[in-house]
Amino acid sequence: MFRIPLSMFLVSAALAVAPLAATAQDTAEPAENVEIPAELEILSAEQVDLASYLWTKRVLLVFADTPADPRFTKQMQMIEERPRDLLERDVVVVTDTAPELRSDVRKDLRPRGFALVMVDKDGEIKLRKPAPWSTREITRSIDKTPLRRQEIRDRSGSIGQ
Repeated sequence: MFRIPLSMFLVSAALAVAPLAATAQDTAEPAENVEIPAELEILSAEQVDLASYLWTKRVLLVFADTPADPRFTKQMQMIEERPRDLLERDVVVVTDTAPELRSDVRKDLRPRGFALVMVDKDGEIKLRKPAPWSTREITRSIDKTPLRRQEIRDRSGSIGQ
């Protein structure tokens, strides 16, 4: 897959001054023995097949009709502020700001204007929002899913809850 730098999607150069890896140090440490990649993957929808992420990654899709959409800019800024929270939850971010290209993802999910969509590891849509959400709100939503709760139990070694 092709990695797209976050700065390509941000309208204002001022929003792209801090690399994603640098902000990871500002958040709490992950649980022991959990390896977290150093950088959040942000991919373009034209190069993504959602089926390739089944059972391995959660896909957070950010749609807009143009990269200049203020909601898109705000969403990407909020993702940039706390990437480690998404990394800990096995999230890859996919952006689509070119409706005229009619990516497979856009055809499948049919967003109108701005849309934030989260597809869980099981391939089910768990979140669909017409406005930007903070990374904290996104991760709280992820943490409520049965798959995420099972991951937490597995990592902590507890049985049932």
